Amino acid sequence: MKKILGVFLIALVSGSVGAQSDCDGARYRYNTVFPEIQVTYDIPYGIAINATGLSQALVVDIYEPVGDFNTERPLLIMAHGGFFISGENDNPDVVSLCEDFARMGYVVGSISYRLGIDNFLDLSNSMIRSVWRGYHDGKAAVRYFRKTVAEDENPWGVDADRIIVGGVSAGAFIGLHMAYVDEESEIPEQIDATAAGMAGGLEGESGNPGYSSEVIGVFNVAGALKTASYLSAGDEPLVSVHGTEDGTVPFGAGVISLSGIPITDVEGSSVIHAVADELGIVNCLTPIEGGGHVPHISNAADYVTTLATLAGALSSWLCASYDPICGEYDFTSNQTELDPAQFAQFQAYPNPVGEGIDATLQFRGMQGQSWNWEIWDASGRLVQAGLGTGETAVIPTSKLVPGPYILRVPSLGEAQRLMVR
Repeated sequence: MKKILGVFLIALVSGSVGAQSDCDGARYRYNTVFPEIQVTYDIPYGIAINATGLSQALVVDIYEPVGDFNTERPLLIMAHGGFFISGENDNPDVVSLCEDFARMGYVVGSISYRLGIDNFLDLSNSMIRSVWRGYHDGKAAVRYFRKTVAEDENPWGVDADRIIVGGVSAGAFIGLHMAYVDEESEIPEQIDATAAGMAGGLEGESGNPGYSSEVIGVFNVAGALKTASYLSAGDEPLVSVHGTEDGTVPFGAGVISLSGIPITDVEGSSVIHAVADELGIVNCLTPIEGGGHVPHISNAADYVTTLATLAGALSSWLCASYDPICGEYDFTSNQTELDPAQFAQFQAYPNPVGEGIDATLQFRGMQGQSWNWEIWDASGRLVQAGLGTGETAVIPTSKLVPGPYILRVPSLGEAQRLMVR
């Protein structure tokens, strides 16, 4: 079943997904497409028992481009680093990447996940359990977004069929294991399914049951797998960036260490990609020669290499019409114009809009023209209406109670979702 599903996903990436009308030559490849972005912070996506036995809320920061007329955008689930001991979803190792990907036209969900070591006297096995908690939380995050598409009128404007997962360091461990540990027989022997926070098999119990946690690809910055034998022919495509002199997570096969203390054997990016090559899995690896652990945080040139490698590969997976790129290219190229004919004539932002905040309505090609707008609630009741002129106007949404609405512009014969939170 795993191989059949993998073959289907590769076909989806290279075929029908690439035919999407949003593959205009600029989207997903240049960070100048949408100069402005918006971030909605700490949206709850799940809850689970952490390493200390306490219930922990799981949250996600959601990055979106401002002025985007596309309402079905690919979603990147991003997980931060911190050795499963520390870190937040606004870590400096992920924030700039999230911002630049949003400028390219993606929706990016930067997740928190359960941290902590449950037994410092048994670090090796405890670390495996920490990865497993993150694995379950990442799957819950994927399911959360699919749930919002199915049940909440897609407030984040994502395409549920185009979800990619990954992260930096510990976050990359999560993404790699989510993509490639997909058989019950691969569940680590250290996982006691009767222990609090460990149950649920491959899917876990971190939230949003009943929805798929499948992804169409994975990105890895300085991560590793417990063993590259998790990979099988037909698995999801992979792109990685890794410093060749990484002293924390080995570039090849080696041992992860914490403050000089050996923790556990892993297989890093060079081994994973060698296996991917043997199996015919679509993959791209850019080594940062002489680079240490996650050098993109402190070295501007390494950031350019990291972002370019990830963006080049991801955009190639999404858009069959794009030339494949594995490595550096100029992602700041001034390709900012999107074809207005591909999109509706108006867009409200921010969307979702926070309670007590007004939304802005932006039009294309309406200079000097008048138009009327209407807001309808979920029961089909007209709750607000007004008139406007020109390409932008403020819509008084600040007094609307949280919930889903429909924003209509009757003169254009068009409508869009509007979510108030």
